[in-house]
Amino acid sequence: MIRLTYAALIGLLVIVLDQASKAWILYDLMNPPTVIKVFPFLEFVLAWNKGVGFGLFKAHSIWGTIGLIIIALAISISLGIWIWRTTDKLLLVSLSMVIGGAIGNIIDRLRFDGAVVDFIYVPVYIFGYHFPAFNVADSAITVGVGLLILESYVRKKK
Repeated sequence: MIRLTYAALIGLLVIVLDQASKAWILYDLMNPPTVIKVFPFLEFVLAWNKGVGFGLFKAHSIWGTIGLIIIALAISISLGIWIWRTTDKLLLVSLSMVIGGAIGNIIDRLRFDGAVVDFIYVPVYIFGYHFPAFNVADSAITVGVGLLILESYVRKKK
């Protein structure tokens, strides 16, 4: 039961950090919207994303938004079942981060007409393509998936 408490706390921490950072951006820093250069390699911008990670698969209708929410909920429930069954700590952390990130973005979709608030921008251009803005939830999902891949590699080595 302790491991499930840890999983819930990790997921909740991701959600709180995600929503707090978005509130800070929306109501303090980006009023009016602007570009804030934090470092030469990091900027804060305001971007409304109707797609999934990094702007892919944009939903242009209410049905697209509902579909994205249902998919995110289904994945979160599946990962929650996986957490329930695992005893591996790294797996628990990685899955909890993914669930927390997914729920953080679901909250945005429900609050902001199907859009997610993205604001972290790394001005990197590769072959004329720039890396899109993202948020804390996207970061948690990406790190969680990376840890999941690492855990799978470590498990195979054992």
